[in-house]
Amino acid sequence: MATDAQTSRTVAETFLAHLAKQDADGIQELFAESIDWLVSGTDALSWTGRRTRREEVAPYFTTMWPHFVPGRSNVVLERFIVDGGDVVLLAVFTHTVVDTGKEFTTPVALHLGVEDGQVVRMHLYEDTLTVAKAFNVS
Repeated sequence: MATDAQTSRTVAETFLAHLAKQDADGIQELFAESIDWLVSGTDALSWTGRRTRREEVAPYFTTMWPHFVPGRSNVVLERFIVDGGDVVLLAVFTHTVVDTGKEFTTPVALHLGVEDGQVVRMHLYEDTLTVAKAFNVS
């Protein structure tokens, strides 16, 4: 079913609000039962890969967040593009890794697909080599 741009924008803004508060459960509630989720990267980083069910969303964040030094992350949202049920967020992420102390910065494109007021797709595109180097993995 087609989703209007305003609904998609509202869902994406709610997603960002929950993300800013590190509210993994709130983010998860925005997702449909069945999802198309992709975060590319090395298998050495436990949060990367595909997910297909809503209940896998919160564990993504609660697994990933502890690897970053609290208060040392920054997200700069550069573009917020909405076309019907598609939302593309262009941003720059900067994080500091707890285990290595290395800071990294990567451009990011986040593609959310919204249907019937729920997120059905989340694909994250980032410089995975830069992330892996910060974690001393390949």
